[in-house]
Amino acid sequence: MNPANIRNFSIIAHIDHGKSTLADRMLEITGTIEKRKMQEQVLDSMELERERGITIKMQPVRMAWSMEREEGTQQGEATKQSKEEYILNLIDTPGHIDFSYEVSRALKAVEGSILLVDATQGVQAQTLTTLNMAREAGLTIIPVVSKIDSPLSSTDEVVAEVCQLLGCEKSEVLKVSGRTGEGVAHLLDQIVLRVPSPIEATEKLASRDSSQAFRSLIFDFQYSNHTGVIVFVRVMSGEVKRHDRLLFKIAEREFEAIEVGIFKPDNTPAERLGEGEIGYIVTGIKEPGVASVGDTVSSNKDALPPLPGYMSPRPVVWASIYPLSQDDLSLLRQALGRLRLTDSSFTYEEESSGTLGKGYRCGFLGMLHMEIITERLRREFNLELVVTQPSITYSVTMKGGKEVTIYSPALFPDDHDIIAVSEPIVTMKIITPPTYLGVLMRLLYEHEAEVLATENFGDNRTMLTSHMPLRELMRNFFDEVKSATSGYASISYDITENRKADVIRMDIMVADEPVVAFARVISRRRAQEEATQMVEKLHRIMPRELFTYKIQAKAFGRIIASESISGKKKDAAATLSGGDITRKMKLREKQKEGRKRLKEHGAVNIPQDVFVKMMRAGE
Repeated sequence: MNPANIRNFSIIAHIDHGKSTLADRMLEITGTIEKRKMQEQVLDSMELERERGITIKMQPVRMAWSMEREEGTQQGEATKQSKEEYILNLIDTPGHIDFSYEVSRALKAVEGSILLVDATQGVQAQTLTTLNMAREAGLTIIPVVSKIDSPLSSTDEVVAEVCQLLGCEKSEVLKVSGRTGEGVAHLLDQIVLRVPSPIEATEKLASRDSSQAFRSLIFDFQYSNHTGVIVFVRVMSGEVKRHDRLLFKIAEREFEAIEVGIFKPDNTPAERLGEGEIGYIVTGIKEPGVASVGDTVSSNKDALPPLPGYMSPRPVVWASIYPLSQDDLSLLRQALGRLRLTDSSFTYEEESSGTLGKGYRCGFLGMLHMEIITERLRREFNLELVVTQPSITYSVTMKGGKEVTIYSPALFPDDHDIIAVSEPIVTMKIITPPTYLGVLMRLLYEHEAEVLATENFGDNRTMLTSHMPLRELMRNFFDEVKSATSGYASISYDITENRKADVIRMDIMVADEPVVAFARVISRRRAQEEATQMVEKLHRIMPRELFTYKIQAKAFGRIIASESISGKKKDAAATLSGGDITRKMKLREKQKEGRKRLKEHGAVNIPQDVFVKMMRAGE
């Protein structure tokens, strides 16, 4: 394929702005998928994506498009119309902020992006984040307003908003309906006209490889039990064919290409992949850790250094995952390894707890990312899990000057051993109708946020910019904002710095024994409130024993909340009938002494379902 006739692009947008529906219409109009085989969200292959109506994994697809071109002739003669064939490589990207790393990788494999804005919602907070990412990548931006057929659409107002955001003319903003297909064919023509070909882009950057040796960048990969690792690549120069000898530049591992192919959208074998194309290479390698996102796959004779790759993703939310039964530990290990091959943005390492046994400490990009991974473990591998309360990373300066990084609340030092603590701070943008400003200001105060600026944004909307501890963002902030604003507000954030934190570890003790899985790092000013909530919740769900025991919350070196669970009322003499009353009295005294010994030496067995309920909000 002539690289001059290739167009590589992505669709970027806020969540639920119609990316997948627009992609469906593109696939249908280009004939990539027959109409009778079409289904909604055809590029969302995971069951979870279809259930939730969101894109979780990026998905590339190749489409063929014929476009009519006018050919100039001699003066006085009519112009001729001719059709020219183009290859359009689309990478559909997630819209939720937790998956920004997926988006950043997709943007490095393309030359243009469709910035999709919902005509019923206007520009949202995540729209700004993805737009900035595309601009930083140097991509050509095509502004598109979607859902123009909706009776709730405010197309003209949203077009004006987009023009204000991009500084473009109204004529440059395209209007489409992913549901009816209106405007989609014209959009495909505009992609051909506006997005530069791979050759134009590399010549403009003066980065084209004149040697024409095969070099490609890995932007994703998947794993097959039969063929091993399959790398998704954007070819930067040269070409690759089946049986070519190739090299992972960073891993320094040589292999033979078992198969090369394109996405239609299923993996479809091809004779070769050439410059500018997006496709896959089957490596046959079944060892974990060899392939990595951002590595360069090149000819084994290529002597040039690796291509610039990607920054490694940095987990910001941590949680421990334990199997409900320790018999499933090896299955959990295998499952995490398999998921790591399809999602390189989460990490895991083995740990053990005296209460829960052996498990894994996992790092995630956000709360939704954690939810998706744990749900996939349950569904795809039939695992019953206990997931501990998610936490963040703290930097702690100990007395004596030693600095330590704390990933787990249970390992957070005692207050008297600490000089200072710092925690991640996010810079957050909230776009909302002005009528909700009052309630949002109260929420921001309750979550320790510092409001930096407020500005009018489009018609009848305001953008709040603030700093907030990541710890507080995780404390149900998203749900509280959606509830307080009836779903009208949108949020985006970036982790920008570390700041001093006023926090302390809170331990929960059951029958005077601390329970590691219930430990939390909390704000000092909310310590009493958090302690009372935890103790009361545990008091509701813990089973009774034969003896009375206490549930206590400890912080500041003392007990700050306490509840007692009374022992079961069982009378050892109840089954006796007749006889001397002293006989019953002796049995009751014996029972009383036994309960006293149990209270002093007995251990409370905490059922696994109690751990599960404690980790779930609202139970």
